[in-house]
Amino acid sequence: MNYQGSCHCGAISFEVTGTIDGALDCNCSMCVRKGALLWFVPRDALRLDAAPDAIGTYTFNRHVIKHNFCKTCGIHAYGEGTAPDGTAMAAINLRCLEGIDLTGIPVQHYDGRAA
Repeated sequence: MNYQGSCHCGAISFEVTGTIDGALDCNCSMCVRKGALLWFVPRDALRLDAAPDAIGTYTFNRHVIKHNFCKTCGIHAYGEGTAPDGTAMAAINLRCLEGIDLTGIPVQHYDGRAA
């Protein structure tokens, strides 16, 4: 299924293809502050529509995840990283997708503080 998403101001918009079968709620210092519910897809399933200078990136700790955000409104719409098998992945903030009911999506809690 195709989903449309964006940051708050629309400077970053995107389309992502896949099946939402669950979300991840991480309690690391970054995720707990931004309040994202994450859906992981292969990076090639995400098609961005944003000027390169509209996107800011923040990394911390081991610097393996790119926490991307809109430089205008500050919303973290997606992140980028690599799966353990080397596959390029995108972490979509489900709260930035249009027309989905988050109450029906199972949420797995991940202890990112301990990782």
